[in-house]
Amino acid sequence: MDFSEAAKRISRKFSEKGTEVDPTKIESKLRRLVNEFGVQPSEAERSVTNELAKEFNLPTAGTGSGGKSGSTAEQKKIADVTPGEWVTIEGKVVALSTPASPSIAQSGIIADDSGGMRFVAWAKSNAPEMTRGLWYHIESAVVDEFKGIASLKIHSGTTVKESATDGALIPSTVPIVNLHTGVGSVRAKVIQEWDASHERMLQSGLLGDETGTIKFVMWKEAGRDKLTVGSVYNIFYAMVDEFNGRLSLNLNTATLMQDDGDISVSGGNVAVRGAIVHIAPGSGIIKRCPVEGCNRALSRQNYCPVHEIQPKFVYDLRIKGWLDDGEKTHNILLQREVVESLTGITLGAAQEIAENNPLGMDEVFLRMRDAVLGRYIICEGREIDNRILVNTCERLTYQSGEHTALLNRAGGAS
Repeated sequence: MDFSEAAKRISRKFSEKGTEVDPTKIESKLRRLVNEFGVQPSEAERSVTNELAKEFNLPTAGTGSGGKSGSTAEQKKIADVTPGEWVTIEGKVVALSTPASPSIAQSGIIADDSGGMRFVAWAKSNAPEMTRGLWYHIESAVVDEFKGIASLKIHSGTTVKESATDGALIPSTVPIVNLHTGVGSVRAKVIQEWDASHERMLQSGLLGDETGTIKFVMWKEAGRDKLTVGSVYNIFYAMVDEFNGRLSLNLNTATLMQDDGDISVSGGNVAVRGAIVHIAPGSGIIKRCPVEGCNRALSRQNYCPVHEIQPKFVYDLRIKGWLDDGEKTHNILLQREVVESLTGITLGAAQEIAENNPLGMDEVFLRMRDAVLGRYIICEGREIDNRILVNTCERLTYQSGEHTALLNRAGGAS
């Protein structure tokens, strides 16, 4: 697009109507719409023309013989919009989030009966502040895309008005297997809770339904409480992100409703057999934060990244390591019950060793390493983010018949 030529063309249109508009100002608006928002050049030219017409109280480009201004963009259902479009929608603000930049005045989730999507109102748009729970008519907004997720951009040419529409908006949940990037709603069971990997993280773990499993994360903010492991929740309007080909749910925008029912979770189960070739640091007996709902692993100085020094810690067992099946090395994580079964060392015995042996917790690590390193086992569990969360683990015993068959085949090959 030749921005300079388009700006001069728009300027001439207003000059013919007796209004002088600086072409430099017009060109700046065009460049912003096309370069920042990805608007099609023809739509950008029409938008700037209509915006200036409103500013100078002139008929817009859509004015008919009756003198009424036409819509600057087609009104659509949220589920029907696509990136690059210039649209008008009517929806309910179902969530508000903290803006990620000073250039953003407001952000959140807007929804109608077809679905929901993220919206961003730029500070320069001077749009009226929207309230969670109210319906709005948003005219001439831009739909763009970032990391595969469509979002609605409210800019200086957008009109935002509170709508007379009222009433509840009940979203439809979909099976986990049918989720895609954007905004989604599911009914799922909390299967596991994981150690927080960041001090700002309130909770992360694994959700599941009859069709599969998905990782979830929730960041700390006022009014947010942890989900209960083993409970079922209706999760409305969560952000569905993708990283390394795997989807995950960000629950900070979501409305969460606990359900008294149950779900038979399936999907994601794997069984791997091979040799344990590495036991990672952080295995053996560990200390966990005793603060209710935390359970994070503590440092050797009993430090919790969230609750600081915790002298009244709680002991636990785990093994983090690698299992080699001859073709691939798998990252495995074994929790207390599986560790006790595989090593023969109970939590009570490990605690006694840690408190009375000169090497302390290191002695527990060494004994567990000697008990399992190099041993052939079969593990079953769920694979998520390239790690197998092991539910059961058994040692494989030596089978002389298999050994003989292998030797015979080797001899025949020679």
